[in-house]
Amino acid sequence: MYIDSHCHLNFPELASQLPEILRSMQAAQVDQAVVICTTMEEFAAVQGLAQQHPNLWATVGVHPDNEGVHEPRLQELVQGAADPRVIAVGETGLDYYQMDERKGGRTVADLEWQRERFRTHIRAARQVQLPLVIHTRSASDDTLAILREEGEEGGAGCAGGVFHCFTESMAVARAALDLGFYISFSGILTFKSAAELREVARWVPSDRFLIETDSPYLAPVPYRGKTNNPSYVPFVARQLAELRGCSPEDIGRQSTENFHRLFARTRSLN
Repeated sequence: MYIDSHCHLNFPELASQLPEILRSMQAAQVDQAVVICTTMEEFAAVQGLAQQHPNLWATVGVHPDNEGVHEPRLQELVQGAADPRVIAVGETGLDYYQMDERKGGRTVADLEWQRERFRTHIRAARQVQLPLVIHTRSASDDTLAILREEGEEGGAGCAGGVFHCFTESMAVARAALDLGFYISFSGILTFKSAAELREVARWVPSDRFLIETDSPYLAPVPYRGKTNNPSYVPFVARQLAELRGCSPEDIGRQSTENFHRLFARTRSLN
Protein backbone atom coordinates (compact mmCIF):
# COMPACT_ATOMS: atom_id res chain seq x y z
CA MET A 1 0.00 0.00 0.00
CA TYR A 2 2.86 2.42 0.82
CA ILE A 3 6.25 3.10 -0.75
CA ASP A 4 9.11 4.80 1.06
CA SER A 5 10.65 6.83 -1.75
CA HIS A 6 13.83 7.76 0.16
CA CYS A 7 15.74 5.88 2.85
CA HIS A 8 19.28 4.81 3.75
CA LEU A 9 19.04 1.14 4.69
CA ASN A 10 22.78 0.72 4.10
CA PHE A 11 23.64 3.12 6.95
CA PRO A 12 24.96 1.31 10.03
CA GLU A 13 21.97 2.20 12.22
CA LEU A 14 19.69 0.25 9.87
CA ALA A 15 21.92 -2.27 8.09
CA SER A 16 22.52 -4.16 11.33
CA GLN A 17 18.74 -4.61 11.75
CA LEU A 18 17.78 -5.25 8.15
CA PRO A 19 15.84 -8.54 8.59
CA GLU A 20 13.78 -6.99 11.40
CA ILE A 21 13.15 -3.83 9.38
CA LEU A 22 12.00 -5.81 6.36
CA ARG A 23 9.53 -7.69 8.56
CA SER A 24 8.32 -4.42 10.08
CA MET A 25 7.82 -2.98 6.61
CA GLN A 26 5.67 -5.94 5.64
CA ALA A 27 3.58 -5.61 8.79
CA ALA A 28 3.08 -1.89 8.14
CA GLN A 29 2.10 -2.51 4.50
CA VAL A 30 5.17 -0.72 3.19
CA ASP A 31 5.59 -2.67 0.00
CA GLN A 32 8.73 -1.06 -1.43
CA ALA A 33 11.52 1.37 -0.57
CA VAL A 34 14.27 3.23 -2.42
CA VAL A 35 17.76 2.97 -0.91
CA ILE A 36 19.52 6.23 -1.72
CA CYS A 37 23.21 6.44 -2.58
CA THR A 38 25.20 9.32 -1.03
CA THR A 39 28.78 8.42 -2.06
CA MET A 40 30.29 6.37 -4.85
CA GLU A 41 32.13 4.41 -2.15
CA GLU A 42 28.80 3.08 -0.85
CA PHE A 43 27.20 2.45 -4.22
CA ALA A 44 28.06 -1.26 -4.25
CA ALA A 45 26.29 -1.73 -0.91
CA VAL A 46 23.21 0.23 -2.03
CA GLN A 47 23.12 -1.63 -5.33
CA GLY A 48 23.56 -4.95 -3.54
CA LEU A 49 20.51 -4.35 -1.34
CA ALA A 50 18.36 -3.67 -4.39
CA GLN A 51 19.69 -6.74 -6.18
CA GLN A 52 19.12 -9.01 -3.18
CA HIS A 53 15.63 -7.79 -2.22
CA PRO A 54 12.91 -7.47 -4.88
CA ASN A 55 11.05 -4.82 -2.87
CA LEU A 56 14.07 -2.49 -2.70
CA TRP A 57 15.36 -0.12 -5.36
CA ALA A 58 18.61 1.88 -5.59
CA THR A 59 19.96 5.18 -6.86
CA VAL A 60 23.47 6.29 -7.83
CA GLY A 61 24.96 9.62 -6.78
CA VAL A 62 26.89 11.72 -4.30
CA HIS A 63 25.18 13.90 -1.69
CA PRO A 64 26.02 17.60 -2.16
CA ASP A 65 27.27 17.93 1.41
CA ASN A 66 29.85 15.13 1.20
CA GLU A 67 33.45 16.31 0.98
CA GLY A 68 36.59 14.19 0.95
CA VAL A 69 34.87 11.45 -1.05
CA HIS A 70 35.40 10.17 -4.56
CA GLU A 71 34.17 12.82 -6.97
CA PRO A 72 31.77 11.18 -9.45
CA ARG A 73 32.58 11.36 -13.12
CA LEU A 74 29.79 11.49 -15.66
CA GLN A 75 30.60 8.05 -17.04
CA GLU A 76 30.65 6.50 -13.55
CA LEU A 77 27.12 7.72 -12.89
CA VAL A 78 25.99 6.51 -16.31
CA GLN A 79 27.56 3.12 -15.71
CA GLY A 80 25.92 2.79 -12.28
CA ALA A 81 22.55 3.72 -13.75
CA ALA A 82 22.79 0.86 -16.26
CA ASP A 83 21.66 -1.58 -13.57
CA PRO A 84 17.88 -2.01 -13.96
CA ARG A 85 17.52 -1.95 -10.16
CA VAL A 86 18.87 1.63 -10.18
CA ILE A 87 15.89 3.91 -10.80
CA ALA A 88 17.27 7.44 -10.34
CA VAL A 89 20.39 9.61 -10.19
CA GLY A 90 21.13 11.18 -6.81
CA GLU A 91 20.73 12.26 -4.23
CA THR A 92 22.22 15.40 -5.65
CA GLY A 93 21.65 19.13 -5.43
CA LEU A 94 23.02 21.91 -3.22
CA ASP A 95 23.43 22.31 0.53
CA TYR A 96 24.67 25.71 1.67
CA TYR A 97 23.40 25.49 5.24
CA GLN A 98 25.75 22.76 6.41
CA MET A 99 28.76 24.46 4.88
CA ASP A 100 27.95 27.75 6.57
CA GLU A 101 27.43 26.13 9.96
CA ARG A 102 30.31 23.69 9.96
CA LYS A 103 33.02 25.44 7.97
CA GLY A 104 32.90 28.90 9.43
CA GLY A 105 30.64 30.74 7.01
CA ARG A 106 31.91 29.99 3.53
CA THR A 107 30.66 32.24 0.78
CA VAL A 108 28.58 31.02 -2.12
CA ALA A 109 31.65 31.40 -4.32
CA ASP A 110 33.50 28.87 -2.16
CA LEU A 111 30.92 26.21 -3.02
CA GLU A 112 31.44 26.08 -6.75
CA TRP A 113 32.47 22.42 -6.37
CA GLN A 114 28.92 21.65 -5.23
CA ARG A 115 27.43 23.33 -8.28
CA GLU A 116 29.77 21.49 -10.65
CA ARG A 117 28.94 18.16 -8.99
CA PHE A 118 25.25 18.95 -9.35
CA ARG A 119 25.67 19.72 -13.04
CA THR A 120 27.46 16.39 -13.55
CA HIS A 121 24.50 14.54 -12.01
CA ILE A 122 21.98 16.45 -14.14
CA ARG A 123 23.90 15.60 -17.30
CA ALA A 124 24.13 11.94 -16.31
CA ALA A 125 20.39 11.80 -15.62
CA ARG A 126 19.64 13.32 -19.00
CA GLN A 127 21.96 10.87 -20.73
CA VAL A 128 20.35 7.80 -19.14
CA GLN A 129 16.86 9.37 -19.05
CA LEU A 130 16.31 8.64 -15.36
CA PRO A 131 14.83 11.04 -12.77
CA LEU A 132 16.91 13.11 -10.37
CA VAL A 133 16.60 12.92 -6.58
CA ILE A 134 17.15 16.51 -5.46
CA HIS A 135 18.43 17.62 -2.06
CA THR A 136 18.31 21.37 -1.51
CA ARG A 137 18.92 23.22 1.74
CA SER A 138 19.44 26.98 2.06
CA ALA A 139 20.14 26.93 -1.67
CA SER A 140 16.81 26.81 -3.47
CA ASP A 141 17.48 29.77 -5.78
CA ASP A 142 20.70 28.27 -7.10
CA THR A 143 19.20 24.78 -7.25
CA LEU A 144 16.35 25.98 -9.46
CA ALA A 145 18.63 28.21 -11.54
CA ILE A 146 21.01 25.36 -12.34
CA LEU A 147 18.15 23.04 -13.28
CA ARG A 148 16.91 25.71 -15.68
CA GLU A 149 20.39 26.39 -17.05
CA GLU A 150 20.95 22.70 -17.69
CA GLY A 151 17.73 22.51 -19.64
CA GLU A 152 15.69 20.38 -17.25
CA GLU A 153 12.52 22.23 -18.16
CA GLY A 154 11.16 19.74 -20.67
CA GLY A 155 14.35 19.54 -22.71
CA ALA A 156 15.35 16.52 -24.75
CA GLY A 157 16.00 13.58 -22.50
CA CYS A 158 14.53 15.32 -19.45
CA ALA A 159 13.14 12.76 -17.01
CA GLY A 160 12.24 15.18 -14.19
CA GLY A 161 12.69 14.00 -10.65
CA VAL A 162 11.73 14.75 -7.08
CA PHE A 163 12.60 17.37 -4.48
CA HIS A 164 13.03 14.99 -1.56
CA CYS A 165 12.31 15.77 2.11
CA PHE A 166 10.76 19.04 1.05
CA THR A 167 11.07 21.88 3.59
CA GLU A 168 11.02 24.91 1.31
CA SER A 169 8.43 27.62 0.73
CA MET A 170 5.29 27.57 -1.37
CA ALA A 171 7.11 29.62 -4.00
CA VAL A 172 9.85 26.99 -4.29
CA ALA A 173 7.23 24.24 -4.50
CA ARG A 174 5.51 26.07 -7.35
CA ALA A 175 8.81 26.52 -9.17
CA ALA A 176 9.74 22.86 -8.74
CA LEU A 177 6.38 21.75 -10.09
CA ASP A 178 6.74 24.15 -13.02
CA LEU A 179 10.00 22.41 -13.86
CA GLY A 180 8.20 19.06 -13.90
CA PHE A 181 9.40 17.81 -10.52
CA TYR A 182 7.50 16.01 -7.79
CA ILE A 183 7.49 16.98 -4.09
CA SER A 184 8.23 14.37 -1.41
CA PHE A 185 7.14 14.79 2.20
CA SER A 186 8.91 13.24 5.20
CA GLY A 187 8.27 12.93 8.92
CA ILE A 188 8.98 16.66 9.25
CA LEU A 189 5.37 17.11 8.18
CA THR A 190 4.31 15.82 11.63
CA PHE A 191 6.50 18.27 13.60
CA LYS A 192 4.79 21.13 15.45
CA SER A 193 7.17 23.62 13.85
CA ALA A 194 6.14 22.66 10.29
CA ALA A 195 2.98 24.77 9.90
CA GLU A 196 4.17 26.41 6.66
CA LEU A 197 5.18 23.05 5.23
CA ARG A 198 1.74 21.64 6.01
CA GLU A 199 0.22 24.42 3.90
CA VAL A 200 2.40 23.30 1.00
CA ALA A 201 1.30 19.71 1.58
CA ARG A 202 -2.37 20.73 1.42
CA TRP A 203 -1.77 22.53 -1.87
CA VAL A 204 0.47 20.20 -3.92
CA PRO A 205 -1.53 18.55 -6.74
CA SER A 206 -2.58 14.99 -6.02
CA ASP A 207 -0.59 13.60 -8.91
CA ARG A 208 2.70 15.23 -7.87
CA PHE A 209 3.51 14.13 -4.30
CA LEU A 210 5.50 11.25 -2.81
CA ILE A 211 6.10 10.14 0.78
CA GLU A 212 9.36 9.11 2.42
CA THR A 213 11.18 8.60 5.71
CA ASP A 214 14.76 9.73 4.90
CA SER A 215 15.56 7.13 7.56
CA PRO A 216 17.48 6.73 9.79
CA TYR A 217 16.76 10.46 10.24
CA LEU A 218 13.62 12.51 10.94
CA ALA A 219 11.37 9.94 12.56
CA PRO A 220 7.77 11.17 12.53
CA VAL A 221 5.67 11.81 15.59
CA PRO A 222 5.13 9.69 17.74
CA TYR A 223 8.68 8.36 17.19
CA ARG A 224 10.44 11.72 16.89
CA GLY A 225 13.97 11.52 18.30
CA LYS A 226 14.24 7.79 17.69
CA THR A 227 15.93 5.98 14.82
CA ASN A 228 13.66 6.15 11.80
CA ASN A 229 13.00 3.28 9.37
CA PRO A 230 10.75 2.67 6.35
CA SER A 231 8.00 1.03 8.41
CA TYR A 232 7.20 4.51 9.78
CA VAL A 233 6.21 6.00 6.41
CA PRO A 234 2.49 5.36 7.11
CA PHE A 235 2.70 8.06 9.79
CA VAL A 236 3.65 10.54 7.07
CA ALA A 237 0.70 9.28 5.01
CA ARG A 238 -1.67 9.76 7.95
CA GLN A 239 -0.58 13.36 8.46
CA LEU A 240 -0.89 14.06 4.75
CA ALA A 241 -4.35 12.46 4.69
CA GLU A 242 -5.49 14.62 7.58
CA LEU A 243 -4.29 17.74 5.82
CA ARG A 244 -5.91 16.82 2.51
CA GLY A 245 -9.19 15.50 3.89
CA CYS A 246 -8.86 11.92 2.70
CA SER A 247 -7.87 8.54 4.11
CA PRO A 248 -4.33 7.22 4.61
CA GLU A 249 -5.26 4.48 2.15
CA ASP A 250 -6.02 7.15 -0.45
CA ILE A 251 -2.60 8.69 0.16
CA GLY A 252 -1.01 5.26 -0.14
CA ARG A 253 -2.71 4.56 -3.45
CA GLN A 254 -2.03 7.99 -4.93
CA SER A 255 1.61 8.18 -3.82
CA THR A 256 2.22 4.66 -5.15
CA GLU A 257 0.73 5.61 -8.51
CA ASN A 258 2.85 8.76 -8.56
CA PHE A 259 5.95 6.78 -7.63
CA HIS A 260 5.61 4.37 -10.53
CA ARG A 261 4.83 7.18 -12.95
CA LEU A 262 7.99 9.07 -11.96
CA PHE A 263 10.27 6.07 -11.59
CA ALA A 264 9.12 4.38 -14.76
CA ARG A 265 11.77 1.68 -14.57
CA THR A 266 9.94 0.16 -11.60
CA ARG A 267 6.89 -0.60 -13.74
CA SER A 268 8.71 -2.92 -16.10
CA LEU A 269 10.27 -4.92 -13.26
CA ASN A 270 7.21 -5.30 -11.00
